[in-house]
Amino acid sequence: MVINGFVYNKIIKPYYEAFTGLSKEVWWLALITLINRAGTMVIPFLSLYLTQNEGFSLSQVGWIMTAFGLGSLIGTWIGGKLTDAIGYYKVMAFSLSVAGIMFVSIQFLHGFYPICAGIFLLMAVADMFRPAVFVALSAYSKPENKTRSVTLIRLAINLGFSLGPAVGGLIITGLSYSALFWVDGTTCILASILLLWVLNPKKARTLDEVKNANPKSAYTDTTYWIFFAGLVLFGFTFVQYFSTVPLFYKEIHQLSESQIGLVLALNGFLIFAFEMPLIKYFESRSFSMVENMVIGIVLICLSFVLLIISSWAGILIIGMILMTFGEMLAFPFSNAFAMKRAKRGNQGEYMALYSIAFSVSHIFGHNTGMQFVDRFGFDNTWYLTAGMAALSILFLFILKRRLRSEAVEIEKT
Repeated sequence: MVINGFVYNKIIKPYYEAFTGLSKEVWWLALITLINRAGTMVIPFLSLYLTQNEGFSLSQVGWIMTAFGLGSLIGTWIGGKLTDAIGYYKVMAFSLSVAGIMFVSIQFLHGFYPICAGIFLLMAVADMFRPAVFVALSAYSKPENKTRSVTLIRLAINLGFSLGPAVGGLIITGLSYSALFWVDGTTCILASILLLWVLNPKKARTLDEVKNANPKSAYTDTTYWIFFAGLVLFGFTFVQYFSTVPLFYKEIHQLSESQIGLVLALNGFLIFAFEMPLIKYFESRSFSMVENMVIGIVLICLSFVLLIISSWAGILIIGMILMTFGEMLAFPFSNAFAMKRAKRGNQGEYMALYSIAFSVSHIFGHNTGMQFVDRFGFDNTWYLTAGMAALSILFLFILKRRLRSEAVEIEKT
């Protein structure tokens, strides 16, 4: 009985309480995100489709993926502008429904340049959703719940990305790539229908809607640009765990694909099991959002240091655990900081810049990491990666000092 009481009071009850207090609109938004992300099952198989079905070389696939990244970046920027101009609801509805049609249509494009253009336009439309959903999330959340609301959306994204490839592989094996595009497009359209039904402005309840008479542009906010620089450097570090690090597992530690998959799956399991209670715990501490981000990036930096100093295979598990707990702190609190800062002005611009920071990291981080491994080896790449994390931490300390100065100026006025 004592053990059962301890388990309930120390594990089950805190875990349950971490999910309480969020609005039903946030839960609906999480479900829409889950359907959308589970549906984007084309993405993990895109390179295979392009090489096997369309007969492109790896070099051509590389350029198509560059078009993918650029489309994502442009779409995020446009999505931010449109969110400020016409509102998050219309942008989300447009992005989901039109992207659904485009996912179905992309299979009918053939040839290098048509596919490059098609992928670019598809991602430009699909990623208009990103800044809009963050502004919506801010509006549907009480100020004290914003970080946990972000965490719930992250759980939906991670669960969707876990389900999507598994279902996508079964569809390809049992049916065809064509069926995959149809399912992908259909799920986007279903998500848009659910959005129109449950989050219609006439029904949905906003809890923290901001109306600023003289909105500040994110592009003139120097403090936010310091934050942006820190995010890009953090993103560069983070993406290595999904590009160069699996290669390190394979070439240096001789892990099989299934073993690599299990190590990477540990990331998703830990996030699903611990992120929400972890965020609730840190919210109750006296640390600021920026300080929580610093703690997270320090953990990620340490995970790369471990890869340098030890050749023991068990260090891979320890490194993944450190990276995951670092991710669980850095992402939600950085997102919450961006949403809080966005109240100063054009929220769409602020949230677009937040997403663009990671788009830049994806565009340059993967390729730079691969080139560095090829020319200088894994250890030197981990030195570079840890150095990028350290630079990110430096920018966050500069950000913290600048925020303190801003607070002093506000008190004076």
